[in-house]
Amino acid sequence: MLHSYSVNRQFLSGAGRCIGKQYWSHRGLSSKNHVMLFDIHVHSDISPCSHLALSDILNHSRRRGLDGVCITDHGTMAVGSRVREGMQADGLCVIVGMEYTTPQGDFLVFGPFEHLPPGLAAQDLLALVDLGAGAAVAAHPFRPGRTVVESVLTSNACRLVEAVNGRNPAAANEQALALVRRRKVVGLGGSDAHSLDELGRMATRLHTPVHCRQDFIAALRQGRCEEHVMPPLPAPMATRASGNTR
Repeated sequence: MLHSYSVNRQFLSGAGRCIGKQYWSHRGLSSKNHVMLFDIHVHSDISPCSHLALSDILNHSRRRGLDGVCITDHGTMAVGSRVREGMQADGLCVIVGMEYTTPQGDFLVFGPFEHLPPGLAAQDLLALVDLGAGAAVAAHPFRPGRTVVESVLTSNACRLVEAVNGRNPAAANEQALALVRRRKVVGLGGSDAHSLDELGRMATRLHTPVHCRQDFIAALRQGRCEEHVMPPLPAPMATRASGNTR
């Protein structure tokens, strides 16, 4: 299965920006001042379980203090046909990825993987994504009922972990943060939003400018990022957001 799938080489070398030789490096961060804040885990209503319209994602992300948002629908990158990826008119950076389910757990996948076959094992997925110079993030790894198995989390192939997730119980996020610190892997944050009131609850602080998918993947692969807990929404805004999703 792994060898039958070919990555999109045009993505790797196109647009004057080759990421095929990007390397993995968990670099120390020299500054705590954020360059950009991204919610890397958002579901549009293309996902059957989500009620969050694409228009609401685009219209509200900047108001939530976000510089970028990754739309990661379940098993598909079809939202890419409905939005222009990259910088929007208001300065928001939109990245298209997907949440991919393996028998060993879920992963947020970024790269030239619009036509991934379903049902890959986690280790095969991680190897394929690395071969394609992409990025795969272990999603909500300690969520009850949706964990990523320990043998995958502790393998050298798993180097990006969603350390804080907006839908997780606090204990699950604490376990993920402990894993990141113990293994010295890269921790990230995402809201896992399925409705407008959830958008931007958690985020990833990127310590490098990001304007497109290639920039975003490079930041993750180079470890120029960390998890970030967003401040709570002001009460009036939270109330309006909840009302918009009914």
